[in-house]
Amino acid sequence: MAPQRILTTPSPSLNPTPPKQWHEHLTFDLFMTVLNRSILHPFIAWIIVLCLRAQATPYTHPAFLAAAGYAIFLTALNIAFIISDQIAYGAPRHVDLSEEVIVITGGASGVGRLIAQIYGLRGASVAVLDIAEEKDVKGWEDVGGVEYYRCDIGVRGEIEAVARKIQEDLGTPTVLVNCAATRINGQPLLSLSAEAFQKTIQTNLVAVFHTCQVFLPHMLSSENGGTIVNVSSVLGQLCAAGLADYSTSKAGLSALHRTLEAELRVSGNGDKVKMVLVETGQISTPLFKFIKTPNSFFAPMLEPIRVAQEIVSLIDKGESGRIRLPTYAMLINLYAALPGGLQLIARRLAGIDSAVPQVSFYTRQPGEKLKPQAE
Repeated sequence: MAPQRILTTPSPSLNPTPPKQWHEHLTFDLFMTVLNRSILHPFIAWIIVLCLRAQATPYTHPAFLAAAGYAIFLTALNIAFIISDQIAYGAPRHVDLSEEVIVITGGASGVGRLIAQIYGLRGASVAVLDIAEEKDVKGWEDVGGVEYYRCDIGVRGEIEAVARKIQEDLGTPTVLVNCAATRINGQPLLSLSAEAFQKTIQTNLVAVFHTCQVFLPHMLSSENGGTIVNVSSVLGQLCAAGLADYSTSKAGLSALHRTLEAELRVSGNGDKVKMVLVETGQISTPLFKFIKTPNSFFAPMLEPIRVAQEIVSLIDKGESGRIRLPTYAMLINLYAALPGGLQLIARRLAGIDSAVPQVSFYTRQPGEKLKPQAE
């Protein structure tokens, strides 16, 4: 299977939408960004302390004591987070793009395509794996270093064959970005066909098992190690109505990621192979085109470039970590700790269970067979 160079001109937005009204830009994320760069930032807090001293405010004055205490608290909190990350993820690995071979599954569209373009323009060696035929991949421009391999990652034999080809064409794979995902069916469990469920699990979960098993040995044999990025979803924990197959696959993917991370750590390879888990909310890609954003203030639609930039940043730093966007995604663990009643109230306020247009819910008579809807 010969590699094919990807071509085209930069494409327009992946999912064009009408211009937003001014108030639609006001989101919880925006307010948190402003706070994190102002009153919640240690540097700003110490500036306030210095301003008070410039006014000759006595050290014993309540205003000075409050400002200094607040600055010390924020500084200590930031240091604690840094130490926590060091304990959890260890030292970063050395990253030299001239020596990296980046494999991206699902790289013909969405976030995967953006990551491929970013690294291709920076001169890295990139292998894009996707089930689409090259003639069906639109919107590409000739970017040096990016090679396209048509591959069904749900088939172990195809992955192994492509892995050998990448080794011959580009060198030892050192970075694996699992972005591939099948379309969302958005059907109630009783309406979901067994074939559709199996396909979602095969593409979103089993395929990642295959790619990790095939490419991880290459990273372990590389002098500088490697990085594995798995793109999951907050829906793996929130489990919205109408997304049984998708939520199940993403919950399994997050569990698979954490298990592999633990195995690398206990085997002494945690510093050699870095693990990045991406758990995001709704992204503005064709995959989510019919999903209604339940609450645009607390759960705004994510632009693919924002997710791609966060992934690229961690890969470049050679660090392990978690990427949770938007802001509410960072509170998922806190949500899981809430009593059941409060969880239900939160779900109703967020409108998560009405995000997927529901059809033919459970209104059938006993013994009546429900015909699965067509995919």
